[in-house]
Amino acid sequence: MNEETLDLKGLFNVLRKKLLLILAITFIFMSAAYLVSYFFLTPIYQSSTQILVNQEKVQQQSSSSPTIESDLQLINTYSEIIKSPAILSIVIDELKLNQRASQLTDKVTVESSENSQVITIKVENTSPETAVEIANTISDVFQEEIQRVMKVDNVYILSRAELIDSMKPVKPKMKIMMAIGAVIGLTTGVGITFLRNYLDTTIKTEDDIEKLLDLPVLGVIGSFKTK
Repeated sequence: MNEETLDLKGLFNVLRKKLLLILAITFIFMSAAYLVSYFFLTPIYQSSTQILVNQEKVQQQSSSSPTIESDLQLINTYSEIIKSPAILSIVIDELKLNQRASQLTDKVTVESSENSQVITIKVENTSPETAVEIANTISDVFQEEIQRVMKVDNVYILSRAELIDSMKPVKPKMKIMMAIGAVIGLTTGVGITFLRNYLDTTIKTEDDIEKLLDLPVLGVIGSFKTK
């Protein structure tokens, strides 16, 4: 137990002596992560719109009536339709986008909260203006096409995407990138410190002599300053 305590104490002393080196390496990696994120990674902007799904109003027969449960069953189906080539191909043609439907699918996310009839359509693009245009066009095209495909009129646009001057990119996330850089830098700094200490075979203290020769130290000559 004493040897383990001494070893842990020795490791702590090694880290304490090389603390500035470890902090410097950590700072370098954090700065590198920031520079890479700012200058080399393309910023991605996100815009979103919301639509409401209701059951088609029909004449009541007997005691049956539309329910929210039946509305929720349509959410998954509609989510698939929104991201289908049947919808996205029309969006690409209307906006004259230079990409295929499969490429646009990767930039579109369709979400719905539990027990909610609201569908949120999120679009990512390198241009905030294009992201807004695509999100709104998808909502408009889907609202029109769903009437033709499923013969229902139960989709209502709740909110449209808007271009905001203060819109910030959602990717890359600068804080996360810098945090990752800090972790990598800290790990690298600690690793280099331990490696240098392991490869250093020079004798610096009387403790090193005892460990190397397995003999007790009888005396120590102190250092003197010469005039």
